Amino acid sequence: MPKRIGMYAGSFDPVTNGHLTIIRRAAKQFDELIVATMTNNSKNYMFGYREKKTFIENELSDLKNVRVIDGKEQLTTKLAKEYGATTLVRSMRNSSDFSYEAGVFAMNKSLDSEIETIFLLADSKYANISSSMIKEVVKFGGDVSKFVPEDVADALVKKLRKD
Repeated sequence: MPKRIGMYAGSFDPVTNGHLTIIRRAAKQFDELIVATMTNNSKNYMFGYREKKTFIENELSDLKNVRVIDGKEQLTTKLAKEYGATTLVRSMRNSSDFSYEAGVFAMNKSLDSEIETIFLLADSKYANISSSMIKEVVKFGGDVSKFVPEDVADALVKKLRKD
């Protein structure tokens, strides 16, 4: 039987506990799950690929079937093909994500009709938390330790706080 390979792509800037929960759940569905840190040209990034990779790998070292790669500014469908992934994992936090994700699904399907997409809903305790929101809270002195790993929270404080 061929190896089942999935890909979960995102900017992960920063990676949140919500992302990590999705990765853990998705990893159970595949022989190998590739986590691809991607570039979205409409976003300004705080962390580089190596930092993101380290954050994710530190939290998921117990999952032997998860590999973190650099998306290298290419289309997710092309990257999936390159790594042998036949399924893209997408996540939705809430109903406001649905329209955006439906558009991503349609575009990916038109780019490569052989690649399937599955959607995982976020755990309810993370359903209204975004990476942008986390950065904003840290910038203004708030505590985000229940939403991101400790090393991510520390790195955010170093980069965002001027005190």
